Amino acid sequence: MSNKMWGGRFGESPDAIMEEINVSIDVDRHLFAQDIAASKAHAAMLAAQGIIAANDAKNIAKGLDTILSEIGNGSFTFKRALEDIHMNVESRLSELIGSAAGRLHTARSRNDQVATDFRLYVRDTIDAIDAALAAFQHALAARALEHADTVMPGFTHLQTAQPVTFGHHLLAYVEMASRDRGRFHDARKRLNESPLGAAALAGTSFPIDRNATAKALGFDRPMANSLDAVSDRDFVLETLAACAISATHLSRFAEEIVIWTSPLTGLVQLSDKFTTGSSIMPQKRNPDAAELVRAKTGRVIGSLIGLLIVMKGLPLAYQKDMQEDKQGAMEAFAALSLAARAMTGMVHDLTPDKARMKAAAGDGYATATDLADWLVRKLKMPFRDAHHVTGQIVAKASKAGVALDKLPLKEMQAIQPKITPEVFGVLSVESSVKSRVSFGGTAPKNVRAQAKGWLKRLEKEQK
Repeated sequence: MSNKMWGGRFGESPDAIMEEINVSIDVDRHLFAQDIAASKAHAAMLAAQGIIAANDAKNIAKGLDTILSEIGNGSFTFKRALEDIHMNVESRLSELIGSAAGRLHTARSRNDQVATDFRLYVRDTIDAIDAALAAFQHALAARALEHADTVMPGFTHLQTAQPVTFGHHLLAYVEMASRDRGRFHDARKRLNESPLGAAALAGTSFPIDRNATAKALGFDRPMANSLDAVSDRDFVLETLAACAISATHLSRFAEEIVIWTSPLTGLVQLSDKFTTGSSIMPQKRNPDAAELVRAKTGRVIGSLIGLLIVMKGLPLAYQKDMQEDKQGAMEAFAALSLAARAMTGMVHDLTPDKARMKAAAGDGYATATDLADWLVRKLKMPFRDAHHVTGQIVAKASKAGVALDKLPLKEMQAIQPKITPEVFGVLSVESSVKSRVSFGGTAPKNVRAQAKGWLKRLEKEQK
């Protein structure tokens, strides 16, 4: 029995193992909406160019709408023997409208067809991810405004460094998400060219209008080289790279939530909505949502690496290896979208322990830099000298087991006689954060202004 998909060239059906390794419908069925949209645009263009009859194009469009409805309501039967979404749609179209369905594939190949479908899919995905990240930013900015004055420890090397505000910390992730969205925007702009009409690899002899199909599908222009159009997946790689960076940012915040919710720190608490219990330890409240965000980041990064490895040795033009471009990417897109929504939920949900945060902010002599800065400003000491004097004072406070602002003045003056009582005005955590008024600094007034600015900008985007 000959293979109907390949016409007269093949006299036998494929081996069962060949069918299994070759089939892609389990993955590319998710491209059904994009495949049907591209086919409708292609059919309309063929009719406009006089390549197929207008009546055939009309019937094709009607049949494709029926298929779209069938897939949408779950009545469509996907057949693995037909290999992919393209052949499944074409086969059903033939059942619906007869031989006119065979005219749809004029002047195109599955090579440019799948490249077009996947570009449309990735474009739609970028728009969805952008919306999820915008919601994440809005949640962060709103909580930042709420906690513009809430003092917490800032860390370097996971050691207490200098006091900051909780609002300032949250705004750091607003900025990261903004750059993430910028990367997705750039990727979308570059991918927005149409491969349709490149055919298998060399273009076509039919008088097609690629500008018309590009416009109909919302692309900026047709791709300029037919070989490039069907054989590169850099638009997927670039989007996955943006996903990997964004997921890494989410994972860093998730890690902080895991640390902050531990009884060892107790800086914040998550409610039952975003925690789980233990099957054996009734007291446990586990930050599983945050932990799973960390884990899903590995899936996203792995998808990027996997596709890079697939593509690295492929000569032009299309190779069947590229069938592996979709599953990992689709899983990565879904993982990032879910992670972003989970982090947004946790931002809304978390409750900081203000008293614990303030106490922790003063641990580890976190205002030592403020003392050094005071010595520079008031005593005109070179900073390196002030750093040395401050280190000696911290060592004395540590030996005495007291906070820096509780060390008696005479003990400080034993090290630097010119120190005055005025120094105590800069040693509290509140005065420390209020003093950080440089652009981008943690001063509460800075945080309020930045948070309000972000909220205004994000709300404007939604209009």
